[in-house]
Amino acid sequence: MKTKSVMIVGVGGQGSLLASRILGHVFMAQGFDVKVSEVHGMSQRGGSVVTYIKYGDQVFSPIVEQGEADFLLSFEQLEAARWLPYLKKEGTMILSTQKIDPMPVITGTAQYPEDIVTKLRQTGANLVAVDALSLAQQAGSAKATNTVLIGILSTMMPFAKEHWETAIRELVPPKFLDLNVNAFELGRAAAVDGAKMK
Repeated sequence: MKTKSVMIVGVGGQGSLLASRILGHVFMAQGFDVKVSEVHGMSQRGGSVVTYIKYGDQVFSPIVEQGEADFLLSFEQLEAARWLPYLKKEGTMILSTQKIDPMPVITGTAQYPEDIVTKLRQTGANLVAVDALSLAQQAGSAKATNTVLIGILSTMMPFAKEHWETAIRELVPPKFLDLNVNAFELGRAAAVDGAKMK
């Protein structure tokens, strides 16, 4: 199988590492060779982070070049705009519409850009935008935004729902398991329903 690539972008503290581990687990369960990068950037809370996951028959490097990502999961609007050039023309971006002010905005030296989702659509990118934060809160915690996005992604990939659920059960600590399973289900339902999408 030709190598495929997924990028997860966001800011520190949003759970991108767990999301990448779930993806890697699902791909490995299908017998694929999988490479997952370390988190790059400032992984402390608030800093920009990116994780690369590649899978296929044989993968030599986890690094994703510009124009190479089949899927781009973005936990935050500004990060989506920053990493858009890495998405393939026929690729799909799944975007949580949450906004997190970067340090220049917090300190007052810059303003958060307006209408990012509209501008992303105007590029012609295949964009799925959803209020994943609200769905995560509905599941029980804002921290479950990552599994909401995984739920949406799972509907776009050719792997059975059971494989995703198994990965979540094996990787999420027991006390957070029900919360994350609920968030995953809400993400899948939103993707199928379409009404929650923007």
